[in-house]
Amino acid sequence: MIGRIAGRVEYKADDHVLIDVRGVGYVVHCSDRVLASLPGPGEAVALYTDLLVREDLLQLFGFPTLVEKEWHRLLMSVQGIGAKASLAILGALGPEGVGRAIALGDWNAVKAAKGVGPKTAQRVVNELKDKAPVVMAMGTGAPTAAPSDDVLEPAASPPPTAAPSAATPSAQAEALSALGNLGYAPGEAAGAVAQAAGETPDANTAALIRAALKLLAPKG
Repeated sequence: MIGRIAGRVEYKADDHVLIDVRGVGYVVHCSDRVLASLPGPGEAVALYTDLLVREDLLQLFGFPTLVEKEWHRLLMSVQGIGAKASLAILGALGPEGVGRAIALGDWNAVKAAKGVGPKTAQRVVNELKDKAPVVMAMGTGAPTAAPSDDVLEPAASPPPTAAPSAATPSAQAEALSALGNLGYAPGEAAGAVAQAAGETPDANTAALIRAALKLLAPKG
């Protein structure tokens, strides 16, 4: 399993990039959003990758962060979502947008991705709503930079996916953890935190917890 590629961009196409690693070119399929963020030919680049293995096909898919890679793997676990649809969803919403849409049950946002119908979008939200908090708590992380010696790393080499990339967990992750400790179910906690973060994107952990608790409070 190839878990990460670091090398130099040879060229970028409509749906993939060719990365040269010590004279060997690897075709890595990416979303439109990721492709647009990659540097030009000759520049260093590094991507976390997921290898799709079929009887007559081997395809690499690339992601700038482990969080986005994990969303791809979760989306692919939903019936009716293949690699192309997963990249379309991630390309349209980004990893943070995917997490927020699923946490809030906003299947219309998922449906906005090219090739994703309403029934499939609803299935994505329903099947992943309880898994969203775990991925959201991982933090987004910064895109990785390619080392100077162009290394192709195996799947076991990236840091553990359960740990946030930053030294201090994000406010959303801390708020999710706090609400979980208070006994709220993962799905409802993630929905409340996502809504609170959307309404006050600059809120710190304490403010997010207060806002989420207000949203979770019984009405009436």
